Amino acid sequence: MVMKNNRVICFGEVLWDVFPTHKVVGGAPLNVCFHTNNLGLKAQIISAIGNDSLGEELKTFLIQNNIATDFIHTNNVLSTSTVDIKLSENGNASYTIVEDVAWDALFINEDIVHAVTEADVLIFGSLACRSENNFEVLLHLIEKAQKRVFDVNLRAPFYQQHSIEKLLSKADIVKMNDDELDEIVGWYSLNGDLKHKMAFVIDKFNIETLIITAGEEGAYCIHDGTFLHQEGFRVEVKDTVGSGDSFLAALVYKMLNDKSWEECLQFACATGSLLATKSGGTHKVDENRIQEFMQKSN
Repeated sequence: MVMKNNRVICFGEVLWDVFPTHKVVGGAPLNVCFHTNNLGLKAQIISAIGNDSLGEELKTFLIQNNIATDFIHTNNVLSTSTVDIKLSENGNASYTIVEDVAWDALFINEDIVHAVTEADVLIFGSLACRSENNFEVLLHLIEKAQKRVFDVNLRAPFYQQHSIEKLLSKADIVKMNDDELDEIVGWYSLNGDLKHKMAFVIDKFNIETLIITAGEEGAYCIHDGTFLHQEGFRVEVKDTVGSGDSFLAALVYKMLNDKSWEECLQFACATGSLLATKSGGTHKVDENRIQEFMQKSN
C-alpha cells in the first residue's frame, strides 16, 4: 500500500503521567501525536515544557521517537507539567492535574500558523483550553485548519460549558466517550437512547462525524446520517491510560487513507484495546501487530 505523506498537527498538553511506581510521558494530544506518527503519518505537536530536567527528558523522548520539537516552546518561568495517576482494581485511571504549568501559556508564530494551514488535520482537546490564552490561540488556529478534529476530554474542574459548545460548533469530527456524551446532552435536559443523543449533538453543532467510545461495548459513529457500531475487543486490561488517544490516532490514520468508516472504527477499536493491555499511553503498536490482533480476535 502506498502511504500518503499526510500531516497532522496536534495542539495541547505534554506532560509526565506519574504512577505510584514510575512515570511515563503523556497528555492526550501528545499520545495522539505519538501514535499517529508511529502509524506512518507525519505528526507534530504545538505545546510547551519548562526549563527543567523533566522538560529535557520529555524533549529527549520526542526526539528519540522521531517527533519534531519545532513547535515545543521552552517556558523559563512555568514548570513542565505532571499528572498524578491512581489506578482502580480494574485498571481505570483517575487523574490529579497540576495547574499553572508550561502548557497553560501556549503561543503561536508564523511558522505554526503556516503548518496548520498546510496540514490535513488539526487535532485538539478541551483540557488545554483551561487557560483563556490557550482558548484564544486555538480558536485562531481552528480558522486556518483544513479539517478540525475535536477530542473532547472533560476533566473537572477544567472546562466550562460555553467553551465546549464553541469548540463543538467549530469541529468537523468529534470524539468523546459515553459519559461525556451524557454530560453534554444533560446541559439541555435531553433524554433518550444513545443514538438519539448522538443525533441531537450532530444537529445542534452541525458536526460532520461524531464518534462515541464506550469501553467494552466498543464505539459508535454517525457519519452522513449513517449510524455505525463496532463491538469492543475482549482483552485483559492493564490500564486505560492513552487507549482513547491511540483509538483516535488509528481512526485518523485510516480516514486519511480513504478507508470506509466501518474500517476506520474497527481498526481504531482494535488499537485502543491493544494499548489497554500495556502500561501507559505511549507503548508502540504498529499496523501489522494491530491487524494480527484483529485476526486473532475474529
